[in-house]
Amino acid sequence: MLEAVRLRNARNFSGGPGALPEKILLQLHESMLCVPEVGMSVLGISHRSAWFAEVVAEAERNVRALLGLSEGYQVLFLQGGATQQFFTFPMAFASPQGPAPEYLHTGYWSGKALAAAAEHHRIDVAWSGKDAGFKVLPRAQDLTLSPEAPYFHYISNETVDGVQFQQTMGRDDVPRLCDMSSDFLSRPCEAQRFDLIYAHAQKNLGPAGVTVVVVRDALMNKVPDGRLPEFMDYRTHAAAHSIYNTPPVFAIYAVMLATRWLCEDVGGLDKMDAINRRKAELLYAAVDGSDGFYRGRADAAHRSIMNVVFNMATPDAEQQFLQAASQAGFSGLNGHRSVGGMRASLYNGVTIEAVEALVEFMHDYRKRHA
Repeated sequence: MLEAVRLRNARNFSGGPGALPEKILLQLHESMLCVPEVGMSVLGISHRSAWFAEVVAEAERNVRALLGLSEGYQVLFLQGGATQQFFTFPMAFASPQGPAPEYLHTGYWSGKALAAAAEHHRIDVAWSGKDAGFKVLPRAQDLTLSPEAPYFHYISNETVDGVQFQQTMGRDDVPRLCDMSSDFLSRPCEAQRFDLIYAHAQKNLGPAGVTVVVVRDALMNKVPDGRLPEFMDYRTHAAAHSIYNTPPVFAIYAVMLATRWLCEDVGGLDKMDAINRRKAELLYAAVDGSDGFYRGRADAAHRSIMNVVFNMATPDAEQQFLQAASQAGFSGLNGHRSVGGMRASLYNGVTIEAVEALVEFMHDYRKRHA
């Protein structure tokens, strides 16, 4: 039975929560009963303990090391997911009486972000891929951006639509905010060019429950006193080292283990990026080489390394494929409920061996049903 569970975990291509490396799963399994250096379950250790303070400190050190962050940034571990950030930073950094922040509308989640901001502020959509079915992304030269905007926001990788930016967008003289929830720490990024990066953990870093926020001090300190409720103010959590209230101890512990694994086992983001690109190459080759049996949805120039989205000839054919894949031990291949089809998410915890097994299954399935 244990071997079957290991195989099922390894072949988890879910869009989120996503797969975790087996080493981290085993560490979390042990810690549920007893954290070795504490002698009790991680679920019962006080968030005010010296042990947990060091967990938070190591997680922060690891994130800083992986991103190459200089001084002048805070690394926070918050609750509420990316969704809370959609509402928080417009309140923090935009004034209803001032210039409008600018957004890119590149897919499902960027649509959620700009809709949240528009509830309370005037916003400008600098570019939208809606008419193109969110299959393409803009190039930097396609954008005309205002130097007066209080901030510019985009999403680096759209999990639903399977498109991903391969360059940093925006102006360097306007605060650059980015939702990196689905590709954070999957590859190097020009972190010093961003004023705020946020990413919920359940793609590449751990279970749901914690969101990593990297925010530049200079931006954070621009927020007028009293504009935000105390709990939503980034300065509140920075001053408390992310332990202002009872935080999600287990989830932050998992992020610490995941970032330690990236630093010590993988060897950094360049090596993680090479692994992730190899996984994507294998799977896209299976889709592209199927003579139309599998049909990639995103434009080839813009498709995601993290989320491979594809379709088949009919919805019935897709359901038959998904059922067969499940019976073969693969999980999480359903496309997002808003678009259907199939989606294989290749987050950090998914191994090359798992992708090779999926590709072999796809080849065999095509031979039987083409």
